[in-house]
Amino acid sequence: MLLPGIGVMSWKEVEKRVQWGTLLMFGIGISLGSTLLDTQAASWMANYVVKGFGLDGLPSLAIFAILAAFLIIIHLGFASATALTAALLPILISLLSSLPPELGVNPVGMTILLAFSVSFGFILPINAPQNMVCMGTDTFTPRQFTRVGLYLTVIGYLLLLLFAATWWKILGLM
Repeated sequence: MLLPGIGVMSWKEVEKRVQWGTLLMFGIGISLGSTLLDTQAASWMANYVVKGFGLDGLPSLAIFAILAAFLIIIHLGFASATALTAALLPILISLLSSLPPELGVNPVGMTILLAFSVSFGFILPINAPQNMVCMGTDTFTPRQFTRVGLYLTVIGYLLLLLFAATWWKILGLM
């Protein structure tokens, strides 16, 4: 990385220029996901959710709609989509893999599609760094930001459902 001996960059320059908080967040997120998989906690939680909420008897579009709505709502409590993904992706993979095969759910395809809903951090200014940049301009009030964010989230969610019911089904992702 530094190309020692050649002098491309010294360690002091690296300390000043690297965003260590971002690297730590990625590392912690990956560690959390690995721990959930290694300890079988993701499988246990997935089985609990599938049986407890009756997902094993629903069509794939309904499962997608429920899980996408859950991810959008739970994102309100996470300041980072990366942290949300790291915490919940292993559980989602286990959950989708534990569904009965006769439902015709493609776990890989649906996991990829659910990743779109993780990025729906439009409602609160703290849900994404770009939101905080917008709020920092003092162009919007928090109330205006939330109102527009709610509209964007609902429209985006409905578009996800439309694509899930049509195009993604044709592609075999659902």
